Amino acid sequence: MTDSEFHQLADQFFERMELALDNHDGEIDYEGEGGLLKLLFENGSHIVINKQEPLHQIWVATKFDGHHFEYQDNQWTDNRGGGELNDFIVAAIEKQSGEKLALD
Repeated sequence: MTDSEFHQLADQFFERMELALDNHDGEIDYEGEGGLLKLLFENGSHIVINKQEPLHQIWVATKFDGHHFEYQDNQWTDNRGGGELNDFIVAAIEKQSGEKLALD
């Protein structure tokens, strides 16, 4: 994968995340800038999602742990547990904040 392809795929994910957050009826705030998206919850905790260009990965840091996702077989896959990024983010948000985000 080239750097350009990585950025295109990662940016698509970030755009979907921001759209889902904008359309969410709950209390999830976010800050996004330069390949980093920080989700802020009412309980004071947060989740950080960021692009790691040199490795062509998306990293996710939650209150509980961190995961690295690589683009394989048309999806972002956790290189540690094999899970898919969208499913992981939805579950992590619900576990950490109690809110269910609809991420298509």
